[in-house]
Amino acid sequence: MTMKLYYAETMNPRKTCAVAKYLGSPVEYVRVDLSRGEHRKPEFLALNPNGKVPLLIDGDIQLWESTAIMAHLAVKAGSDLWPSDAARQVEALRWLSWDSCHFSRHGGTLYFEHHIKPFLGLGEVNTAAVDEATGFYKRFASVLDAHLAQHEYLVGDKLSIADFGVGVLLPWAKEARLPVDEFANIIRWHNQMMTLPAWREPFPTPLPAAA
Repeated sequence: MTMKLYYAETMNPRKTCAVAKYLGSPVEYVRVDLSRGEHRKPEFLALNPNGKVPLLIDGDIQLWESTAIMAHLAVKAGSDLWPSDAARQVEALRWLSWDSCHFSRHGGTLYFEHHIKPFLGLGEVNTAAVDEATGFYKRFASVLDAHLAQHEYLVGDKLSIADFGVGVLLPWAKEARLPVDEFANIIRWHNQMMTLPAWREPFPTPLPAAA
């Protein structure tokens, strides 16, 4: 059965589109135009009351949140992108939770201020927010870099949805002005991720230059 994956060319949908493409999942991609407010229309809110993408429809399942969608796609495909043993599942959840609370949280501020604001015409950069986010991002990047000094990937030295989740902003490092150049192990890890076609070009159509 074909699933429907609602997406836009932004950070959280990137994770799910990349995993779907990597796995060859049988999904029909449905682009949601955020600039036209399609995510706030009643017909979309009936599917996801949060009014956000990504969203996966799989039969009677209406699944939102990118981490849950990545796990669902991996389980459905029988892939160990979602680890098969309990210890590695917990480890994957640890990194994904850490990412949402710390790494991509602060990176997301930089992505919004430097990239999304200009794209959508939302006003001037909030320099105080940028300064704070930059400090926190460096702090948590050092934690990730130290881990990657000892490991090829985040969980059990095997590719998992944790890598797709934690690395999501790195393809936009230049546009978001992410301070990652001093972290050699993060750069090595992301260069390795960039060898995956699904990571380089996750969306069903080429990424617009301004997105």
